[in-house]
Amino acid sequence: MKVLVINPGATSTKVCVFDDEDEVMRVGISHDAAEIAKYPHVVDQAPFRREAILDTIERNGYKLEDFDAICGRGGLLKHIPSGTYKVNDAVIRDIENPPYGEHAANLGAYIAGELADSVGIPAFFVDPVCVDELEPLARYSGLGLPGFERQSFFHPLNHKSVARKAAMQLGRPYEQLNLIVCHLGGGVSVAAHKKGRVIDVNNVKDDGAMGMDRGGSLPANALVNLCFQEGMTKADAKRIIGQEAGIYSYTGTKDFKEVERAAFEDGDENMLMAFKAIAYQLAKDIGAMSAVLRFEVDAIILTGGMAYSDRFCDEICSYVEKIAPIMKFPGEEEMRALAEGALNALRTDHWEIYE
Repeated sequence: MKVLVINPGATSTKVCVFDDEDEVMRVGISHDAAEIAKYPHVVDQAPFRREAILDTIERNGYKLEDFDAICGRGGLLKHIPSGTYKVNDAVIRDIENPPYGEHAANLGAYIAGELADSVGIPAFFVDPVCVDELEPLARYSGLGLPGFERQSFFHPLNHKSVARKAAMQLGRPYEQLNLIVCHLGGGVSVAAHKKGRVIDVNNVKDDGAMGMDRGGSLPANALVNLCFQEGMTKADAKRIIGQEAGIYSYTGTKDFKEVERAAFEDGDENMLMAFKAIAYQLAKDIGAMSAVLRFEVDAIILTGGMAYSDRFCDEICSYVEKIAPIMKFPGEEEMRALAEGALNALRTDHWEIYE
């Protein structure tokens, strides 16, 4: 069976073709930032991205009729449990009117649905960023007002994929293990996986360690003062904490490799302190998730792009290695995870229903 996989990013779209479990094509389509900027809403980008995808597969010798299914990355939909979902009218409705805001990932399921409908095949999405398996206690923040509940936004596609890989190496089902997964990318997320469910998560969107350009947990009173500075708008504040915070605010770069190079090759003390600070904060998050699991942890998993750095992993491990064995899965395999979810749905004729 052949599956077309679509993974939209802010200024790019990854496209893969899988023939059963074999990846037979991978192309990264770059989109001009000026073209992206023309569209007031993310969903308005769908037509030109769709044409770019069609052109790419045709140039590589494929047509839509060759595929048994199309699978797209899932975005900011309603909170749902982990699983493979079929694109339906409810999905399209919530992408066009996103309940938690706009994100390029929203386009994955949207475009997959359009393309699949045109040739009468199913479209799926797998483990979108809004996967929610939190336990009730994890939803409490420090303020009992509407809108202050802790919410589940993280990197479930990669979390679940590497957790199952780790389970295979450990020789036990994922559903029998307690794992802490730490995704180390431009955004970071640290989650407690208890017997196959993510029962708590620190995500850089709202809390936990800072990322390369996002603030994570911030001092509340200082944040209030920032928001009420003269001339500060809501959009300004959101831009600062979501795009100009984190490591960038300390170093002026969003490139982790540049931070590491300057810290260890150039001897830049500021870069070194930023490098150590993000590792320190991530270690605290891992410790917190260990407590959530009552310190019954089978493994700590480090994944994402920053996990390629042995120095960075060693820095984190120096704090947490006594908690549990540490396993590394550098990078991410989102495209394969999407393909495997769609293939399993086709083979079993079973998928989840989004309502």
